[in-house]
Amino acid sequence: MKLRIVLSVLLLGTLAAVLLSRDQKTDARLAGSSRGEEKNGWIPVRLQGTPEQVGYQHGFLLAKEIEDALAVTQLSLTHDGVRDWKFFRTTAEKMLWPKIETEYRQELQGMADGVAARGVKADVWDLVVLNANIELPYYTAWLDKKKKSPAPDRCSAFVATGRYTKTGQVVIGHNNWSGYLEGSRWNVIFDIRPARGHRILMDGFPGLIHSADDFGMNSAGMVITETTITQFHGFDPNGIAEFVRARKAMQYSASIGDFDRIMREGNNGGYANAWLVADLNRNEIARLELGLKHVTLERKKDG
Repeated sequence: MKLRIVLSVLLLGTLAAVLLSRDQKTDARLAGSSRGEEKNGWIPVRLQGTPEQVGYQHGFLLAKEIEDALAVTQLSLTHDGVRDWKFFRTTAEKMLWPKIETEYRQELQGMADGVAARGVKADVWDLVVLNANIELPYYTAWLDKKKKSPAPDRCSAFVATGRYTKTGQVVIGHNNWSGYLEGSRWNVIFDIRPARGHRILMDGFPGLIHSADDFGMNSAGMVITETTITQFHGFDPNGIAEFVRARKAMQYSASIGDFDRIMREGNNGGYANAWLVADLNRNEIARLELGLKHVTLERKKDG
C-alpha cells in the first residue's frame, strides 16, 4: 500500500512537470522564460519580454510560491485585527493603482493571469497589496496619527570604493532583518530581461516586481541596495508607491543621477531608506537618504 502511494506521488509529480514543460513550449507568453532547479534554497527564475509577458511568466512559474506568499502577507498585515484584507485591497485599488504607470500595471495584470492559469485564486488587487506590503504599515501608521507607531526597522548595508577597498573598486554588501516567516521565502533569484530598459539580476520574494530586500544590479553597471531609516514617521497618500519607483530605478538607471531622479519623483515616504548605490562604470558610490520631507544625496569616488 505504501509503495502504491509513493508511486502515485511520483507519477503525479512527473505528470505536473510534463504539463508545465508542454505549456512552456506551446504558450507564446512563456517564450524565453525558465525556472531552474532549486539549489541551496534558491530558486533561479528567468523572465523575458513585454511587461505582460514578464508578468505572466512570473505568475505562471511561481504560482504556488505566490499563493503561499499571499497567505503569509495576509497573516502579517491583518494579525493585529485592526484592519482586514478587504481594507488593503481597497487601498491597492483606490490609492496605489491610479499612480502606477502603464508598464507596471500590465506586468501586475499579466502576473494575475499567470497565477490564474495555474489554478491560484488571486487577482491584481491581491498582487498590488503583496508588492506594497512593506510600505503599507507606513500608511496605516500615518492614518493612526495618535498612536505614532514607527515603521519596522529592517536591513543593514554598506558600500565602499577607492582607498577603502583592497582593489580600489566597489564592494557592496547587505543583510536582511526580516522575520523567519517572510525571510525564509525571500529565496528567488530573478534574471529579468525586459523589452525596454536594462537587464536586471536581483534577489526577490515570489510575486514582487521589485527586489524589496533590496539587492540587485542591472546591465548598465548599477548596483543597488539599502538600509531602512530607523524610527521613521510620515506618508504621502498622493505619492507613487515605493515598490514602483524601486523597480523603475533598477530597470532604467544608468547613473547615480538617474537613480536619484527616479526615486525622488512622486516619493510617498513609503519604506523610507538610505539607498546605497554603486556605478561600476564610473567607480562611484552614493547614499540617497530618502525621507519624506528631507532628502539628501552624498556621492563619493573614495570612501
